[in-house]
Amino acid sequence: MKKVIVVGVLGAIVAALAAYYFYSDEKMPAASGGRGPAIVEVTLPDHFTPGAMAGKTLYDKNCVSCHGTNAAGQDDVAPPLIHKIYEPGHHGDGAFFRAVAQGVRAHHWSFGNMPAIEGLNQTEVALIIQYVREIQQASGIR
Repeated sequence: MKKVIVVGVLGAIVAALAAYYFYSDEKMPAASGGRGPAIVEVTLPDHFTPGAMAGKTLYDKNCVSCHGTNAAGQDDVAPPLIHKIYEPGHHGDGAFFRAVAQGVRAHHWSFGNMPAIEGLNQTEVALIIQYVREIQQASGIR
């Protein structure tokens, strides 16, 4: 009986370590701040809508440490969201909602997987998307 318990515990530990290794990304910084230079230059709109201003506040609290100031990305950290890959026709708003809720396996960039972001509700994610979309439009991404 003890062998079964030991094997069960060891199996659980191995599974947890494998999941951590598989789903974590050592390049992603802690939420306290990013560390890489911007990847792209962005053009900000002359003014943001009130929704986008609320989204900027949420973005700065939850996203800036990885995706950089004004979603310009950070070299060796995370991709820019102000990029043609993330235009609405290729990555619609639903892709952003899923990324926040479920995380993203790396597929366009070599930064590694994005973890799910906890603590944001659908309304807050929608405001962040509005902020990103307004910068995209000002930067010529439609």
